[in-house]
Amino acid sequence: MSPSLDLTDPATFVRHDPHAFWREVRRERPVYWHEPSGGRPGFWVVSRHADVLACYDDWKRLSSARGTVLDVLLRGGDSAGGKMLAVTDRPRHRHLRNLMLQAFSPRRLGEVAAKVEARTARHVAAVAELGRFDFAAEVAEHIPMNTICDLLSIPEQDRKELLQWSKSALSSERPDSAELDSLEARNEIVLYLMDLAFERRAHPGDDVISMIAGAEVEGRPLTPEEIALNCYSLLLGGDESSRMSGIAAVLAFARDPGEWRRLREGSVGLDTAVEEILRWATPGMHFARTALTDFTLGGQRVRAGDIVTMWNTSANNDETVFTGPRVLDLGRRPNKHLTFGHGPHFCVGAFLGRTELRALLESLVACVGEIELDGTPARIYSNFLYGHSTLPVRFLPRAQA
Repeated sequence: MSPSLDLTDPATFVRHDPHAFWREVRRERPVYWHEPSGGRPGFWVVSRHADVLACYDDWKRLSSARGTVLDVLLRGGDSAGGKMLAVTDRPRHRHLRNLMLQAFSPRRLGEVAAKVEARTARHVAAVAELGRFDFAAEVAEHIPMNTICDLLSIPEQDRKELLQWSKSALSSERPDSAELDSLEARNEIVLYLMDLAFERRAHPGDDVISMIAGAEVEGRPLTPEEIALNCYSLLLGGDESSRMSGIAAVLAFARDPGEWRRLREGSVGLDTAVEEILRWATPGMHFARTALTDFTLGGQRVRAGDIVTMWNTSANNDETVFTGPRVLDLGRRPNKHLTFGHGPHFCVGAFLGRTELRALLESLVACVGEIELDGTPARIYSNFLYGHSTLPVRFLPRAQA
């Protein structure tokens, strides 16, 4: 392994062990320049926990406005810059963030959380009786997307198509998927949400899209495009990362029955288990920024205009912060993982993501005795998301175990 792996290739971490790669990078070249490839510019790679944390906090020198995902930045930047919360800088970022946080008010989250718990319990109880099944298809695909759709009050009949678009927007189940497929999926989601924005502005209801459509930011209402882009951010963030985390949790339990037993028997708490699964899975491998000025990072000279990528998947396995990072320890404390980012752009949906994962663990403990792999899980192809598209497993109901 060496820092010469192509981090722009969606197949890189399907073909290579990411943890072995990042272990060597942290040791040998913790901040390094990734050479240009395929006509696209080079970029900085930041791997250590302390440096990644510093980058998240350094909003004055590292901008989000051109984009926060590597493949978008390498294509020249994000057209949603200044319109969508994730790709906006201060001071507008602060105003947009305050608006989006209203979507996650205690009242709204209380209603959604109750649905999450009931839906998850229902799905897990049903598959526990099946015995053999694909956890990704039968459970994981149904919880996060429906949760965020509940929050946005998206009609039931539209959710299946939204899930298919979401699965193509940031990753692929095939190694030969075209970049155009991803762009088309993203555009379809935004166009769908723009239609809803027009509809809810004309006929507002008690839902998040109506709330955003009726609000003002810096003295003016958001345009339908801005409404759609910010709902798009909620939808993708709420579906992909939570789906990958849930699949990773069941895969981890199948591979480490000792830790599953600790959770099932109550030797570790659900909340610490949630945090360890989030660290262990790290579904969002990186986020990116653009340097606004020259500065030194990890002994390297960053120039204004350079792309800087912060690799959460490496930071969450930094041996200087996490003892035995590739050992799953559901009772791990402290657990200062960066799965939800840090600083001004800390994920607004973090509470909901934790709620979904906690509901899954709670339902598994209530219904399932033993978890076994029943085939080979299929990996997704992405340089942004890490996880699996299928997970064939066998559940033995708790009563039988």
